Amino acid sequence: MTVRRGLLAALIGGWLAAGVAAAPIVLRDDGGAEHRLTAPPQRIVTLLPSLTESVCALGGCARLVGVDRYSNWPDSIKHLPRLGGLEDAQVERIVALKPDVVLAAKSVRVTERLQSLGVRVVLVESQTHADVRRSLGLVAQLLGTPAEGERTWHGIEAEFHRAAARVPAAHRGQKVYFEVASDPYAAGAASFIGQTLVKLGLGNIVPPELEPFPRLNPEYVVRAQPDIVIASQQALQSMADRPGWRALKALPQQACGFTAERYELLIRPGPRMGEAAAALADCVAGLPGAAKETR
Repeated sequence: MTVRRGLLAALIGGWLAAGVAAAPIVLRDDGGAEHRLTAPPQRIVTLLPSLTESVCALGGCARLVGVDRYSNWPDSIKHLPRLGGLEDAQVERIVALKPDVVLAAKSVRVTERLQSLGVRVVLVESQTHADVRRSLGLVAQLLGTPAEGERTWHGIEAEFHRAAARVPAAHRGQKVYFEVASDPYAAGAASFIGQTLVKLGLGNIVPPELEPFPRLNPEYVVRAQPDIVIASQQALQSMADRPGWRALKALPQQACGFTAERYELLIRPGPRMGEAAAALADCVAGLPGAAKETR
């Protein structure tokens, strides 16, 4: 009797497991489209570095068959085919890879063309912390591991907390100009970068009512007189040569310039945002004027 009960329990367990595995995946992407998949995709193309990093952080790196030209983390994806970017994604090469799904931003121009060729495109947009949390959940659901999204987000939040503890009291509340492009475009208070600055106890010269990444009048930056300037090393080296920008009191002593690789880390809204917060905190902690804390 015991053996027969054991066999019955095993059969029932097997049926239940099969039922779970066969359950369809239903999700709505950030373009408003509903996607129904009979099983987690096994061949994935990503057309944005932050999406590549999200797939890998959530355990799906082995399923990637192609990425955009700028994806460079983790090292395990560097051998994959490079398929262009937002403006020039290579449709024919993507189709030839026979992906189960393509993950892309809403701004990718080839979405409709890919869809017309029978390729499933899931659109993911991340401009704020809430967006990133949601996108991690969406990708995790797509991979068939929905719990990983929240687990990864809570890890990011823990890193935010540790990074904030390293920002000296002397710099808390100081206004930051974070440059994302030399036109100049800034990371506003409403962006994921601006929200990370708030987590670190810092301010922003761009008010919340402006869009996340506004183009600023150069005179606006000078009039705002940021306490701290953050940019790539290359941009920082030429800032003082811009008309009127020698009047920026934060240059060059109260400025954080990052190498291209480290700067990329700062501007990608994905699973490495906690690491980015740590890099920002360490740079701010090294600026002149930081009060020496006694331990």
